Amino acid sequence: MIEFIAHNLAPIMFASLVIFLLLGYPVAFSLAANGLLFFFIGVELAPLSSEINLFYPLLGALPDRFFGGVMSNDTLLAIPFFTFMGLILERSGMAEDLLETVGQLFGPLRGGLAYAVIFVGALLAATTGVVAASVIAMGLISLPIMLRYGYDRRLASGVIVASGTLAQIVPPSLVLIVLADQLGRSVGDMYAGALVPALVLTGLYLLYIFGMTMFRASSAPALPPEARTLGKGVTSLIVALALAGLIGWAASVYLEERVPQGALIWGAVVGVVAVYAAAALNKAFTLKLMSNLAQQVIIVLIPPLALIFLVLGTIFLGIATPTEGGAMGAVGALVLAFSKRRLNLDLLTQAMESTAKLSAFVLFILIGARVFSLTFYGVNGHIWVEELLTAVPGGETGFLIVVNVLIFLLAFFLDFFELAFIIVPLLAPAAENLGIDLIWFGVLLGINMQTSFMHPPFGFALFFLRSVAAKVPYLDRVTGKRMEPVTTGQIYWGAVPFVCIQLLMVGLTIMFPQMVMRYKDEAPKTDPSQIEIDVPSFGGQDGFGLPPLGPNGGAGENNPFGLPPLGMPGSTPGGANAPAADGATEPGFGLPPLELGEPSDESVPGTVPAEEDQAPTFGLPPLDLDGTTDGRAGDADAAAPGDDRGAPPAVDLSQPPSFD
Repeated sequence: MIEFIAHNLAPIMFASLVIFLLLGYPVAFSLAANGLLFFFIGVELAPLSSEINLFYPLLGALPDRFFGGVMSNDTLLAIPFFTFMGLILERSGMAEDLLETVGQLFGPLRGGLAYAVIFVGALLAATTGVVAASVIAMGLISLPIMLRYGYDRRLASGVIVASGTLAQIVPPSLVLIVLADQLGRSVGDMYAGALVPALVLTGLYLLYIFGMTMFRASSAPALPPEARTLGKGVTSLIVALALAGLIGWAASVYLEERVPQGALIWGAVVGVVAVYAAAALNKAFTLKLMSNLAQQVIIVLIPPLALIFLVLGTIFLGIATPTEGGAMGAVGALVLAFSKRRLNLDLLTQAMESTAKLSAFVLFILIGARVFSLTFYGVNGHIWVEELLTAVPGGETGFLIVVNVLIFLLAFFLDFFELAFIIVPLLAPAAENLGIDLIWFGVLLGINMQTSFMHPPFGFALFFLRSVAAKVPYLDRVTGKRMEPVTTGQIYWGAVPFVCIQLLMVGLTIMFPQMVMRYKDEAPKTDPSQIEIDVPSFGGQDGFGLPPLGPNGGAGENNPFGLPPLGMPGSTPGGANAPAADGATEPGFGLPPLELGEPSDESVPGTVPAEEDQAPTFGLPPLDLDGTTDGRAGDADAAAPGDDRGAPPAVDLSQPPSFD
């Protein structure tokens, strides 16, 4: 039995963690306690299994994992910034203004309020990034209005919950920040990869509402004329937007050669600022330049769009990192709250307290996950998970199906933070081993985790809406009619179609990975075999323009720069090996020539006549190694026969060589 436990400690450890979580213990403490408990068990069982690599000194690695891997992680700084920004915007009144204005814009259409809720939910997701803030704000503002004008309770509840959960996948999302950190990838790449799937998912929500209005018109009626307080004026809005586009195009053409990058985006900024200034002047001086509807839409929509550009635009342009973008977004949220006269000490206190609680919650879970992973990796749990998942039939497709089913089922019980810190680090090595792009894999998991907020009966978004929806009958403050409450069953059944849409989006992301992979630059389409490398030539045969080692004083085709020759001491004027005055050739380095073959005839200085018993001298002056004057061992008196030049002087090896 003990041997069985030792060889299967990894799956037992994982199963124990799931049991602790189901019993209701806090996630951070469950992770840490489970990790420490099995660490001690693993150390005691290590002699019984070669798969356990745990010993007590390994606990000394925990401080480094805490401070080096968590506390000094700059990426995690984006979490408090974006949380603070979302909480400030939630209390600044921006959501109320957006819902009222966009509801008036889409009011004449069937399902107009539902379209407005989805549109505003996407805007809030791109500015707040917090699901709770979006769902609560939309539930408080839009649910009474939708019920007032006869919307089906299930449809109204589902629309609000679904629009709030867009904060999960629309950048700047806290989920994407955590996933990028756990997968070891760039947050900017994760944002760029998630942008198109987020827009497609929003479009699918709108398509579902359109289908409901076509087949069940009574479930989402249009606003009655008396409720359209801003009147008409869509034509004026279209003209204003067209003028903004024209101004933006002209500005981008002008800036094309004056800015290093992003001329089109800066041109769009100029166009938006121009139309916003026109709307503000029209409101301040009642100039009648545009209709009330166009004026109100422009004044209400431009500030949150500007905030989105301040955060996401600077990140995508490479001007700011995600952490810096979050800091600028927090400052922008404070400016918007100040412009609406909502900024006060109470607002700041509440926002900072909530931000500190959420940030501490995330960090404690991450610290607990570090303790758990230290033990889990020590018992080779990651290898067990990787082998288990890579052995799934079907290869990459089978792996993706199993992983997404697993995430979908675990999302019934676990929050997305728990999934990201516990499950994702176990899945990432197997995905990378199969050659799956981790940015695409992270976005896919993010879309799937979005369902964790809408799963009946444990979806947090359902709980948020339940907390603000009417539980007892009430009197509508506008019409005075008695309104029935919204039941929990209606909220649950309203969320089911949108959960199915999210699962459909998971399938579309698997079928069309280019929706995410567009974050990468396109690879060059040139055939590598056709690539030619041309080395620039600077003249001459060697192509580098070096001064010659030969005659002509450095002139010639190999010396385009006119450099002097590389002459050494002892060379004649005119270059190395230039002809001397007597017609002989002297060496360019002041040394006698080297004769590597048979000795040459006596006409060449520095050689001796060849004899049968004489070894080649290589053209060097003879070395007097034994006191002789000839250089040949055993001949102490005379020069070689036939040598009319006399014996060369003896070489004193005790002195340094001279080139004189």
